[in-house]
Formats: sequence, C-alpha cells, structure tokens
Amino acid sequence: MEVPKKPSSGISKWQCSSAKSKIVNNFNPICQAVQKLTLKGKFVITLNQKISIPGKFISVQIYSGTEVDPNTGKGWLSEKAYFKERRKNQKYQHDDNDDTQTKIKTYKIKLHVDAHFGTPRAFVIQNKHNKKFYLLSASIETCTNRIIHFDCNSWIYPIKKTKFDRLFFSNRCYVPSQTPRALLELRNDELDKLRGNGMGERKEWDRIYDYDYYNDLGDVDKGSEHFRPVLGGSRLYPYPRRVRTGRKNSTSGTSRSQATSFDIYVPSDEIFSPKKLKELKSNSIHAIVQLLPSKTESLPQQSSRSVQSFEEILNMLSRNRNQTIEGWIRDNLKKLVPNEDLKEITHAIKENHMHDPIPQNIYENEWAWNDDMEFGRQMLAGTHPIRIQCLMTFPPQNKFGVQSSIKQSTIEQMLEGWTLHQALEQGRIFMLDHHDYLMPYLNRINANGVCAYASRTLLFLRSDGMLKPLTIELSLPGSSLALEIHRIFLPSKQGTQAALWQLAKAHVLANDAFYHLLVSHWLYTHAVVEPFILATKRRLSVMHPIHKLLNPHFKDIMHINALTRHILINSGGILEKILFPGETCMQITCDLYKEWKFTEQGLPADLLKRGMAVENLDENNPNGIQLLMLDYPYAIDGLEIWAAIKSWVNDFCSIFYKDNEAIEADVELQAWWSEIRSIGHGDNHNETRWYQMTTLSNLVEALTTLIWIASARHAVINHQKHSHNDNSPTLCRKFIPVEGTVEFGEFLKDPDKFFTKMLPDRFETSLGLALVDLLSKNTYDEMYLLKCQPSHGWIDNEIVQNRFAEFKEELKEIQIRILQRNKDPKLKNRRVPAKIDHNIVYPKMPSSGSRRWNHGKRSVL
Repeated sequence: MEVPKKPSSGISKWQCSSAKSKIVNNFNPICQAVQKLTLKGKFVITLNQKISIPGKFISVQIYSGTEVDPNTGKGWLSEKAYFKERRKNQKYQHDDNDDTQTKIKTYKIKLHVDAHFGTPRAFVIQNKHNKKFYLLSASIETCTNRIIHFDCNSWIYPIKKTKFDRLFFSNRCYVPSQTPRALLELRNDELDKLRGNGMGERKEWDRIYDYDYYNDLGDVDKGSEHFRPVLGGSRLYPYPRRVRTGRKNSTSGTSRSQATSFDIYVPSDEIFSPKKLKELKSNSIHAIVQLLPSKTESLPQQSSRSVQSFEEILNMLSRNRNQTIEGWIRDNLKKLVPNEDLKEITHAIKENHMHDPIPQNIYENEWAWNDDMEFGRQMLAGTHPIRIQCLMTFPPQNKFGVQSSIKQSTIEQMLEGWTLHQALEQGRIFMLDHHDYLMPYLNRINANGVCAYASRTLLFLRSDGMLKPLTIELSLPGSSLALEIHRIFLPSKQGTQAALWQLAKAHVLANDAFYHLLVSHWLYTHAVVEPFILATKRRLSVMHPIHKLLNPHFKDIMHINALTRHILINSGGILEKILFPGETCMQITCDLYKEWKFTEQGLPADLLKRGMAVENLDENNPNGIQLLMLDYPYAIDGLEIWAAIKSWVNDFCSIFYKDNEAIEADVELQAWWSEIRSIGHGDNHNETRWYQMTTLSNLVEALTTLIWIASARHAVINHQKHSHNDNSPTLCRKFIPVEGTVEFGEFLKDPDKFFTKMLPDRFETSLGLALVDLLSKNTYDEMYLLKCQPSHGWIDNEIVQNRFAEFKEELKEIQIRILQRNKDPKLKNRRVPAKIDHNIVYPKMPSSGSRRWNHGKRSVL
C-alpha cells in the first residue's frame, strides 16, 4: 500500500492511491466529496519554427478505462487541463538542406480526479488555436507513478474546422469482446466517425475513410485526349478501391476532376509530416535539376528526338555546374507539374550547385550493362527479380494455344551438353515472359509513335548458378488473335547478329521496365494494399491488436498513392510519358489485376507458382518448399525473412486468440476481412482467391502475406534503381529492321547510331532518370522492419514486447548471414560486374545506403 504524501494545508489537498482513499473515507465521511488524485501528463508535439501555439489554447480531458460514469455509460471524464510549456526541454530538428527547423516541444498538464476515477485509458484533446500541430506522443502518470503510454502520430486541427475533439486511446490492446465497459462506447463511436457517411467533398482536416473508384485519372475538361475510363466497379476495368476524396465531377460529368496541386485529400492521420513533404519536394527538384541539360550544351532541334550517343546519357547522369531550364525542357515540364512547383524548380536551378554522382554500376564499368551474363543476373538479383519463372513445357504457347516459334534445335546446342528434355526435367530452363498481357494492346500502342513488341526470353541455368541467355522471341499481332508474327534473336559476340541481339535486349528491358514500375510496384504493391488500410481504419479500432500490428507497415502509403494518382499515373502524367504503353498503361494493369490472387502473394506461394521451388513438407523446413536454385538471392534471403515474420505474427496472434473459435467470434476482425474482399477488392472477391478467416493459421498466413507485400517485397522492387537499373530503356522508337529493307541498310551502315535513335528522346530519358533517382532516395523518417514499432511502449503488453525483441534479434542474425553470403565467391549472382554488394533483401539500412524494409517513405510511387 502506498503512503500518501503529507498534505500541505487540509485534507482536501491530499494526493493518495484509491486504496488509501477508501481507508480515509471510513474515518471521515466528508472525504468522499473532497478526496482527489493527481494525474500528470506529458505531450510531445512538432511545429514549424515560425509557428508558436500558446498552451492556453490546447486543452485535454482524460477518460477512465476502468470505471464507468453511470450518467454517460462511458468512463469517467476529467475536467479540462491546459498545456503548460516545458521551455527547457524544447528541441530542434535541423534540415541540412534548408535553413528552416522543426521544433519538438513538450507540454505538461496536471489535473485532479476523484478517488474512484480508475486507470486512465483515453483522452480527448482540443485545439482552439487557428494553426494545426502534430502530436507525436503522450503519456499520463498516475499518482502511483504508473506511466500510461499513447503513440499518437497525428495532426491536431483547430476545433473550429473539425467540430470534434480528437480522441486517443492508450497503447493497451483489446479484442472487442474483452473491451472494458468504460471504453466500449468510445470505441464504437470512434469507428463510426472514421467511416463517415459517404457524402460531401473531403477537407484537409477530415479523418474519414471510405471507398471510391479510380475516377480521377482523366479530365476531359483539358481535352478529349485526356479521357480515361473509370477503373473499378466494372467487368471490363476491375481495380482495387482507393480512398474517396469527394471532389466534384469534371464539367462533362464523366469523372472526377484531377487535383490541381499537391494538396490532394487523404485522411489527416495519413498526411506526411511537414518536414517529410518538404524533403519529398526537395528530392523531386534535385532529381529533375541533375538531369536537365546545361545551357552550354548544344540542344537538339525540335525535329530531332533522339539522344546522340551513350556518352550523352552518361553526361546526363553526372553534372556539377550551374544549369538553366531551356525552352524545350520548360515546355515539357509545364505539362507535368503545377506552375508554382515549376517556379520552385527554376529557382533551385539558378541558386544551387547540385551534383549527383554517376551510378556506381556505370562508374565502375560503364559497359557492364551490355554483358549477356549481367542481363541474366539482373533477372535473379536485380531490382525486379520477381517475374522470372521456370519453364515447364516447350515450346511456350499463348492462351489461345498458339505456340512459340522457338525451335528445339535452335537452343539445344547452347545447353552445355544437356538435352532439352533433360534440362526441362531438371528445372534448368527459365523464361522472362512479357507476352500474353501485351499482345492485345500492341496495335494501339504502336499507333502512338512508339515501337513495342511482346517478348519471351529463355535462359539456361549453368553449373555456376548463373543464367545464360538462350534466345529472345519478339512478337507482333497477326491478322487475328490466334495468329502472331514472331522474330527470333540469338546471342552473338560480334557482327550483325550481335548488333541485332543488342536491339532485342533493349526491347525486352523496355517490357520489363513497364511491368516493374506499373505492375509489380504500383499495382501489386501500392494499389492492392490501399483497401487493406481503409478497412483497417474503418473496422479495426486502434485498440485492436491486429490494428496495432499492421499500422506501422501502412505508414505514408495513402499519401504516396494520392500523389501517384496526381503526378504519375494520371492522363499526361510522367508514366504515360516515359513508358511505352502510354495512355493504355492503366488499362493493361486492369487486365493483370484480374489475375491477382491474395493467396499467391506470400513468398513461398509465389515461388511455387513461378516454378522456382517445389513443395517440401519436411518438418524441419519452416516454409514448406525447396528452391530449385542455390543462388537466387531474393528467394534465399527472402525466405529467411518470411519465416521470421511468420513466426513473429503467429506468436503475436496466439497471445490474443486462444483458439479458432476466438477468431470467428471477433466481430471487428470478421467485418474487416469481409469488407476487404467485398468492397475494397470487390472486383476480385472470388473466395478461391482469399483465405477464409476461420482459423488462427489462416489469420497468420493472411497477416504475414500483407506484411510481406508492404515491407520486404516492396523494398526489393524499389531498391537502388539509380545504381542498378541504369540500363533499362522505358520505350523504343524503332522496330528491329528486317533484312532487305531501307531501314536495315541504315542499321548496317552504323549500328550504334541506329541503336541510339531507337532509345527514348532526351526529355523522356531525363525524366525517366529523374524518376529513378527520386524513387531511390530515403527520407529522414524511413521505417525499417527492425524498427517497425515507434517506441518501447508501442503496446501495453510485456509478453508482446519481449517477443518483438526476440524478433528483432532474429532479423539481426539473418542480416549477418546475408552479409556472409554476399562475401561467398561461389555465389556469383550477388555481385554485379561493378562489384556492388547485393543488399536488396536486407532488414536494416546500414550507413552505406541499403534500402528500407517497411513502408516509411514510399517516394512518389
């Protein structure tokens, strides 16, 4: 029993525990009315240095989580207490690239509550100032010195805008059936507010999560060429849902109007911090500035579209002098960025001396990308190692049964003594397939000034674990869907065939760049995750343990997705400019979404689907599969991470769910899973594509898959593009010439010149490189898997905290093993010709610059 502090003047000022209060009350009847307990609070906020909010404008009231007020049915609510500033603890975060600072300020409160108040478990905060601020965290100290933690990470807007006080719950988790009565109504009311009513245009300060179609990618008010179909809600254009903004329709009434600035709506809890948004803009400007021609360079005439040499591309990648936006660049940029941002770019160019080094892969060996073995290696260990598949039958064929024209005799002589039958049986023939999904669109694509093929690339697994390219098949549509025009290209070291082979590889890389950026990265990572975020915020209380587990992995995704809709995938946006499908980009992703199954997104299931592994149900094998390749870094390193995540998720869930019946009885969990399938992914709701949320094992598999998509898988496909993918054209301007034609004569006269003319023009190249540079940058508040919970007190459960500490230790051990494998000279796929360490699948970013694991900043895509 705690001894109360000695009163300074009279019994009414005593501070004591509730147990002591009961003792005093037995002796003094009037103590019931005057006995008070003291609660102390500490609130940490961030502000721009130029903003100051006096504490008298910010008030807090605390809710009991254990004792119910019979008049309201909710926990007892304290009187208001106002912020008092702790000036001596004020800190500043400096931005090295800017003169501004972000203030981190700590405020205190002290208030008194009745002795029967119970344990604080929630508070409401009210901002009567006219400026918003960012609440990082809060803690409340009881009179028994117990600290109640609150991870807030939320904007607090003026009450005159929101009309509601902002409610926060402590870090204690409860499944719905175990929620204390004092918090139950608060829990349900908060979820109702977050769901909204589906009406009206959303404002910056709203915290409303509801669904909408992708109906804002086109804007016919800008001209008929900006018409784009609505994605989602139809059999022709199925798509995941996005957050509803409620913006008004275009004047034609066919779609929502496009946003006109970066202030596109996302719920206020999803908005970047001011420092992060400023850093993102700075990175964007920096990326563009580095890749613009200097005024001393001779600029191409309007009639000349192509870059002139490989050296010119290298010059774009490394420049250290003052630059200015020339007229032709400015005209192109005006179509892509708002005027106010163009002014900022212009100012930066005039005032700053910026330097961006040559990517390391080029710096070490500028022709490394031209090597056939590097071409194959990148399919296993580059930035897009998730498309390659093992070939099961030969020859490949399309969905109509039309077979490839690749002949057995053509490739068998390159199999190093194996017969084709033996190589297929032993899983040594692999394919990079960009054929079926492109074929229906090629006539339309090629009518818009680009020259695209559908491609199949076959490779052979050598004894040293590396992939040797065998052949490239490039196809065009024939007179009917069942007929195709095929051309076969073989590797060669010199002469005309070698030059043709280089052209064929460029077309394959353009195919892969499109699939990488818009399918693997955008659609299968960002777009498919947004409905999970919406359902989590709408159906799982912040007190729900699954909400607590998932929330760090959702950081910033919705804001990034909103900017993506506004800048990258909209009509006339950057990706339509630099990727060969142009205006058909998003329609192709609709077709590929039809193939998407959530049950195939986990790493083991994905490897099985692509034939890169076979089932192995040995009890000592945690993943249930066996890889066909001993040197496939993405799979080998990734499976260790997958197993660690799954073990952690299983232990976490087992703490809150003791059996399968508890899973089915969780009303919030069931509503969450149902809404994800029936609304968020309503165009892809077939039950065979989803786990049934009836068992603990299915819950663990679903959560592990979701965390994998949002963390490790995303890190792989968005890792160090600038240093590794400098050799991937995003479109081609010429077909490969056919012997006997005038173009073939031009090609024979100067193959290198023909190749450079086939590449994107200067502006497209600059824009593509700027985008790659931007996507590869980290921001100050990156979230890593090793630090995917914001603080030690992220959950008020000691068992969970201890298990999470074990999980972090597992990741550190995996990290050590990855570094050891990177040093193994026998594992040749882990090092490029430039001798860059393979660190794509890496749980923590070391000082050398490895990519993050979780979804902290997502760049713009």
